[in-house]
Amino acid sequence: MTSAKVEVYSTTYCPFCRMAERLLDGKGIAYAAYDVTDDHEKRQWLVEATHQRTVPQIFINDQSIGGFTELRALDQSGQLDKMLGLA
Repeated sequence: MTSAKVEVYSTTYCPFCRMAERLLDGKGIAYAAYDVTDDHEKRQWLVEATHQRTVPQIFINDQSIGGFTELRALDQSGQLDKMLGLA
């Protein structure tokens, strides 16, 4: 069980968002999911916080780690488990 704070910002029409959620679900990681499909203020905040316009945007312990590609790379390298306190 992890004590890491994980947040996923996504839209309803994003396949990479679903893949990120499936990866986290598969590891049994609890996360807060935020649908920003029609939330222009939150989307603007994400751009300011991450300098990215794409979703998903994933934060672990308030640190932006990027999107699905970065999440998968962290998982494949073993760094994700370390960040989540699983290793």
